[in-house]
Amino acid sequence: MNADTANSSCPARVGRADTRSQLLQVGAELISTQGYNNTGIKAILDAAGVPKGSFYYYFASKEDFGLAVIEHFDAHYQDKLDRILDDDAVAPLERLRNFLEAGITEMGAGDFARGCLMGNLAQELAGQNAAFRERLQEVFSGWTARFAECLATARRRGDLAPDSEPEQLAEFLLVGWEGAVLRAKVTRDPQPMQAFRDTFFERVLARA
Repeated sequence: MNADTANSSCPARVGRADTRSQLLQVGAELISTQGYNNTGIKAILDAAGVPKGSFYYYFASKEDFGLAVIEHFDAHYQDKLDRILDDDAVAPLERLRNFLEAGITEMGAGDFARGCLMGNLAQELAGQNAAFRERLQEVFSGWTARFAECLATARRRGDLAPDSEPEQLAEFLLVGWEGAVLRAKVTRDPQPMQAFRDTFFERVLARA
């Protein structure tokens, strides 16, 4: 392939990638608000402005699409974790606080209607579909590992007791935070998330 041919083919490849990304983004938004089972392929295509019949060019099935949405969401979430939890200019426990504060702000921006996409999918599909359950477990385990890494750094700095257990604290953080997000979605109020934040820092970590 010569250089001119290679260059002329780039826009098509980029266009296909953009269309796939658009479908995933729109699908994530729809699934966040109305659930996986209630989100039809036609609704996704219409909202994305993609011609009907294009869906199966990008995805083998709706399940394949749902798993791709998880990958898409997790990739963006990992970017968020990188930005907040890897900020060496901020003390590690403060990084975790910043993570929770960002979550409260994001939930408020969406009027507390969406919740956590991974948490929503876990509630809806974990008992029905093994592929979704396994992939969601991998995502949650990855997030927990990131929290544990930050907590371990705090312990090395002396911000936590030498005998504290970062992995156990990280698991508590994930489970408690997902529950607080769910509760805030039900009440349409930040109070459950704020209460968890305060309890985690003022009571759990204070005793760790």
